[in-house]
Amino acid sequence: MVVNFKVFKKVAPNNMVTLYMNRREFVDSITQVEPIDGIVVLDDEYVRQNRKIFVQLICNFRYGREDDEAMGLRFQKELILVSNQVYPEQKVEMQLTKMQERLLKKLGSNAFPFVMEMPPSSPASVVLQQRAQDESQPCGVQYFVKVFAGESDCDRSHRRSTITLGIRKIQYAPTKQGIQPCTLVRKDFLLSPGELELEVTLDKQLYYHGEKIAINICVRNNSNKIVKKVKAMVQQGIDIVLFQNGQFRNTIAHSESSEGCPLNPGSSLQKVMYLVPNLAANCDRAGVAVEGDIKHKETSLASTTLIAGQDTRDAFGIIVSYAVKVKLFLGALGGELCAELPFILMHPKPSRKAQPETEVEN
Repeated sequence: MVVNFKVFKKVAPNNMVTLYMNRREFVDSITQVEPIDGIVVLDDEYVRQNRKIFVQLICNFRYGREDDEAMGLRFQKELILVSNQVYPEQKVEMQLTKMQERLLKKLGSNAFPFVMEMPPSSPASVVLQQRAQDESQPCGVQYFVKVFAGESDCDRSHRRSTITLGIRKIQYAPTKQGIQPCTLVRKDFLLSPGELELEVTLDKQLYYHGEKIAINICVRNNSNKIVKKVKAMVQQGIDIVLFQNGQFRNTIAHSESSEGCPLNPGSSLQKVMYLVPNLAANCDRAGVAVEGDIKHKETSLASTTLIAGQDTRDAFGIIVSYAVKVKLFLGALGGELCAELPFILMHPKPSRKAQPETEVEN
């Protein structure tokens, strides 16, 4: 049986250092993250000079617009999560992958492996979408593997001998569904007898990107008010942990209906509304959270961020959540009645299929 691997390759501008990696997405299972592994190949001249080569895992967190930076003020933090010396080789025990073993045989004696462990509490790869005409760096969290030559890992790297390759930290949907979301809200009115009752139920808790969400709505009007119309929305919640007031919401899908309305006192209404949250309907909206961008790779709405607990939230992270909101409109004097249900939106874990034939991507 022949095992083939897809390999990403990037070369430094001076052609002295080459980086090989077989993947750029690493799965976070909440308790641990898949190790980041690869191969660094050096030119004979660097080996003869005994140049020190370092590989680092960089977390880049931008929390403000690049156009607003002035007087040396930067709205960006660059965090070095892991730093290893690749050459000269250190005496460190390393469990090599099949891809590394195969590349070491193929690339010769100037090839050196590395393995880095990403902290489980590190934030997920999420960026905030920009306007189409904005060419500055997007706000959000991005990861890079950086390889450079220097005297120490604290040296300022030179562009011609440096490689940076973007990677993503991702989460896949749990294998089991949670409890079916359901809520019941009531509203009474001053100087008016009876209550208006709104019950909202989703068909399940976990949805995959592109799936249709069925919102079951039941209205019981025991008041003397009249329901004019019903509106259902899917809202994306964004929490920038660094700021105390860094929470905001985007409505990414909505639908209004007057079917069965006006709903008079003593009447009831039961209906199902369908919504599909996707990036295609929000591709021109700034501020929508999307999955961390990798060049030449299609992206989607950011998945729900799963964390072990509130105390494990990274200060340099962005927490993404989703909720369905249903609103009843009662006219100018009656006001509104709202109900809200959180749900999970994620990608399913891909099945293990046959690997594509070996190819190199620059």
